[in-house]
Amino acid sequence: MSNEIAVDVWSDIACPWCYVGKRRLEAALKTFPDADKVKLTWRAFELDPSAPRVRDDGLTHAERIAAKYGMSAKEAEERMKHLTDLAAKDGLDMRFDIAQSGNTLDGHRLIHFAAAKGGPAKGDEAKERLFKAYFTEGVPVGEVDALVKIGGELGLGEEETRAMLAGDAYVLEVRADEEEAARLGIRGVPFFVVGEKYGVSGAQTAEVLRQVLDKVSAEQKNGKTLETHAHGEACGVDGCA
Repeated sequence: MSNEIAVDVWSDIACPWCYVGKRRLEAALKTFPDADKVKLTWRAFELDPSAPRVRDDGLTHAERIAAKYGMSAKEAEERMKHLTDLAAKDGLDMRFDIAQSGNTLDGHRLIHFAAAKGGPAKGDEAKERLFKAYFTEGVPVGEVDALVKIGGELGLGEEETRAMLAGDAYVLEVRADEEEAARLGIRGVPFFVVGEKYGVSGAQTAEVLRQVLDKVSAEQKNGKTLETHAHGEACGVDGCA
């Protein structure tokens, strides 16, 4: 594609700010004149690689967050309410009360599988479906059977999805994403790399993302070198802020 604008986004399925960031990027693209030139690629980032497929510790999401980050259950509930209210402004229905946290490696593999079979658009569809499954529907996206069902819904074929998950397909691709994130110094997500040189950290507003897209487009048209870097709400290994 002539004058293609690469947008690579590192995120995790279990990251609420990543879901918000996806919506804000979509809002920015809706008003961006060169949206047809954007090549969007989702990159894997695991906030908790050591997590079991599904946590069965008997704790609520709030209690688990409180225990992990040394806060009271009330403080954890207030943090989740804050996130829920902000997400609602972007049209998202987050249900932390039914969310089932767990390992997201296989979910990232499914996204790569979808992109390999149907291109970036199918990868984006898989990303969206997994976000909704986790944050809105309370689906245990670390479980193979749940992912197989989602693969069927995406038109990837349940048998093919199960066979893919039974092996190690796309593990190297996920690890390559994570290694690239480490090389770039990415410690929290979402993290957007626009035009292969501009890093945007956190769930920036649609306006900020649009500004970066405009700068990249202008650079391509005018041959100018521009620099930008922004920070916003994100999730890291130490929690979401």
